Amino acid sequence: MILEIADITIPPGKQAEFDEAIQRGIATVVSQAQGFRGFKVNKGIESPERYVLMIYWDTLEDHTVGFRGGPLFPQWRAIVGPYFAKPPVVEHFSLLAKSA
Repeated sequence: MILEIADITIPPGKQAEFDEAIQRGIATVVSQAQGFRGFKVNKGIESPERYVLMIYWDTLEDHTVGFRGGPLFPQWRAIVGPYFAKPPVVEHFSLLAKSA
């Protein structure tokens, strides 16, 4: 399993709108993607305009080729993209260890 982490910054004062948009975008678009296994969204406390989106994929290619290169990605960006203050920083991780 692959973990995608997107570090997202939005403009001040848009948190309530973005909270709704990101949850709607995941529920209606991202969740349809092949290899999608789940997600978490965390909001910043010290930096309330900062969000960390974590999406779990079966393979790296499910995200980079299937989702990003397919028809769902433009739908996703249409929902959340207008809120981005700058392009998100996106990286992928594999699991090294975890607690029981």
